[in-house]
Amino acid sequence: MKNIDKIVEGLKSAEQPQSDFVKLMEEFHNPYLVLIGCILSLRTNDRTTYPATLRMLELAKSPEEMKKVDVKDLEKAIYPVGFYGNKAKQIIELSRIIADEMDGKVPDSIDELCKFNGVGRKTANLVLAKGFGIPAICVDVHVHRIFNRLGLIKTKNPEETEFALREKLPQKYWLDINTLLVTHGQNVCKPINPKCDICPVSDYCKKLIK
Repeated sequence: MKNIDKIVEGLKSAEQPQSDFVKLMEEFHNPYLVLIGCILSLRTNDRTTYPATLRMLELAKSPEEMKKVDVKDLEKAIYPVGFYGNKAKQIIELSRIIADEMDGKVPDSIDELCKFNGVGRKTANLVLAKGFGIPAICVDVHVHRIFNRLGLIKTKNPEETEFALREKLPQKYWLDINTLLVTHGQNVCKPINPKCDICPVSDYCKKLIK
């Protein structure tokens, strides 16, 4: 993958500010907390997800604790994240399954994680990478957009991007690439009107705006 070393080095050296939610996910080092935090973040911006996650963790921090939480209390804690009612039920149910059927342990494989209701490959990969420290590529809208904009891949959707990166991206970058590109996407390489004039990797970008 051409110039990927220089691109990663440039993004790291830029020291762009991370959102509070991204920082929190980096600090967890706990598969269960990464899992439920990621579920909350789906279709919700980080500014809303961060305080909602903190309120949720005041109620419970383990599957055993969470399965006992009243769904209405959890709904109230995580509101106004998107689909908060469905997410509250989902989190309590998967917590019950983990606590009662999995000896309290979150699965460490993509296939097993994706068996949970509402958990897709993006969430599963993030749990592996940030929860277990297992090399995995979490592809969200930022990762998908930026790698295509750079011209390093040509894919139609995040799932295609994940498999393309599995083939092309050196594994040494798998654990950090999501955080780097989410931060870059939030600050500089935005979907509309990207700030190319201050981009630390502009010289390596083909600027294939989508």
